[in-house]
Order: sequence, then C-alpha cells, then structure tokens
Amino acid sequence: MDFSLSEEQEMFRGYVNKYLNNMGHTKVAREFIKGETESYETIVAGLAELGCTSINIPEEYGGMGLGALDLVPVLEELGRSVLPGLYLETNSFAVTVLERFGSESQKQKYLPAIAEGTHTFSIAWLEPGGSYGPADIQMMASLEGDSIRLGGTKTLVPDAELASSLILPVRTGRGSGEEGISLVILDLADTDIALQRQRNIDDSRHLAEITLDPIRISQEQIIGPLHKGWDVLQEGLLAVNAALASIMVGGVEAVVDMAAEYAKIREQFGQPIGRFQAIKHKIVDMKVDLEIARSLAYYANWALENEAEDRVQAIVCARLFAAEAYNKAAADNIQIHGGIGFTEEIDCHLYVKRARFYENYLGSTQSYYEKAAAALGWCEPEKVKQF
Repeated sequence: MDFSLSEEQEMFRGYVNKYLNNMGHTKVAREFIKGETESYETIVAGLAELGCTSINIPEEYGGMGLGALDLVPVLEELGRSVLPGLYLETNSFAVTVLERFGSESQKQKYLPAIAEGTHTFSIAWLEPGGSYGPADIQMMASLEGDSIRLGGTKTLVPDAELASSLILPVRTGRGSGEEGISLVILDLADTDIALQRQRNIDDSRHLAEITLDPIRISQEQIIGPLHKGWDVLQEGLLAVNAALASIMVGGVEAVVDMAAEYAKIREQFGQPIGRFQAIKHKIVDMKVDLEIARSLAYYANWALENEAEDRVQAIVCARLFAAEAYNKAAADNIQIHGGIGFTEEIDCHLYVKRARFYENYLGSTQSYYEKAAAALGWCEPEKVKQF
C-alpha cells in the first residue's frame, strides 16, 4: 500500500513552506518568546487565507471537507518552523470532537469560525497534583436547571491566552472512574476567570493555570452524551496524536537539514566535519529515523481517516516513535554543533525544547507504551494506567 502524499498535497505543502520561510521560519517563535506577538498574529491570518484552518471542516460549515491526511503537509511545515499557537489543538482535537459528537448548534457556532481562522481551542485537562487518568478529574460540574455550575482549577493549560474557548473534562457524576465525566466548552470571552502563566521548558508554548470561582454556563456547552465524556475524549486524543506525530516529523526534518548543512560548512583539521565517520553515521541514523517516523505518521493519519481496525496501535506507535526520534535527533544536533549548539544564537535549542515539551504531552511516554501494548493485545486494556 502506498501512503505517500498525493501531488496536490505536496503542492500545497510547497505553498505553506514558502509562506512560512518568507515570514522568517523560526523568527516568529523567537519573537513570541520575547512577548512580541505581531508576527504570530500576521502568520496565523496568512495561514487562514491559504486555507489551512478550513482543510478538515465539513463543506456545509465553510470548510473544504477533507480528511486527516490533508492536514499532514501543514502539520509537518508547522513542525519545521516550531510555530507557536493552537493549530494542533483546534484543527485536530476540537474539530474532531465537534464534528463527531457536537450538537448542530455547536457545529454552527464553532466550525465556521474555526474555518475562518478566528476561533481557537485549547485543552484544560490536568488539575493540580493530578495526572491524565480519569480518577484525577475532580473538577465538579453541578447540573442546576438548564445550566452547569463549575468551580475549581485546571493547570498546565496550553496557550490559554491565545484560546477563544477551552475544552474541559469535568465530573458531572459521582465516583472516580471513567463513568461520570463530561466534556464542556468554556468560551473565554463570556467568562471571568483567573489566569496565571506558568513556566514551561518550551518558551514558545505558554502554559497557564486557570481558576473558576464558581461560574455558570449553559448545558448546551456539553459535548456528546452526559457522563460519557471520557469516550469522547479518547476519540479526540486519537486525532490529536496522529497529528502530533506529523508535527514532530516536521521538527525532525528541520533538525536533520540543520545538522547536515552545518556538517558541510564547519571545518576541523582542514576538512568539513561531515567527512568524519562519527558525524556521518550520526546524521544517517537521524535520517533513517526521520523516514521511519514519516511512514508511521502517514499510516497513522490514513488509519484515522479510514477508521482502520488497527488505528489505535498505528496512532500510538507513530506518536511514540516520532517523540523518541525527535528527542534523539535534537540532542544529536546539539552535539554536532558543539559548543555553539548550547547558545541561543542558533536554532538548536528551539527544537530541543519543543521535543521535550511534546514527549509527555497529553499523557506520559509510559502510558502510551501501555496503550500500544493493550491495542496490540499484549495486556488487558483495563490494566492500562493513565499518567
């Protein structure tokens, strides 16, 4: 089976690549770290004009009606440029859960705005001291008439300052297991919340702690069936992890190109360091890992789009391998560059930090290994832990 991208998909990649390069490639991330967001806002508007935000939105809501594979070229190019923002969370996670589980009014409200590039989503999952497991979702949501009363704290929320809305797993029923969890949408423009920025290893991805001092929202903001939000959440996670694998592939590709270029121009003992076996072999290993990660990511997105029987193991394995390849390549790139690789003068550090950020994003590496084992039938699904 051929899982390579079509000619049209590769052509669109070219447009996105050219646009991001013209905007300075990693310049946007560097300015974002300094608190300058003008370039970021410009590039987000430009990507919307190119149609990147409407790719997987159904046609009846102003989108192109395409699938997960059509997102891959954009995701890889965003990964190459370590672009800040919520494209991953919005177009992979939020669009998936809204399209599959959202009510018609929710789709009408959010999907056209996402397609236009004017509405973004983040995921407010973790709670202080907790994990990604169902037992640690303790924010209570009381049903009172036609409204929901929310109160509590969510922590490590990605780019909450950039989000128009948050998707929160909350506990609407008793107990501490999967039953009784619901997903709700919190529109930040209509809500007064306390937001406190938190430190992150990747300064181009901001984190925040949000505190809800009990507020009320409409029950119409619940996505999917009441008390069945954990199942909805898992479907969204499959989509976001398939997309994340492609973003990390883009990052690995940028690192490989950077290392190979530096090995050509940096001379030691009268010749380019790329002629030394230790350097050559390291770059070849990085390239091999890149192509394996790309193949796994392509298949993961194909399996997601076509609802293949092995989609869970395909997506989890693609995410795991891409994360390992990204971290290894970014670290090796530092070694190839030597002392200058530790400075902020060049881009090595941007990719090291982004790789570390994604390594345990929306779940630990250990938990994803256990998910892969369960999907492959190597252990009982109920014994898989969430971290």
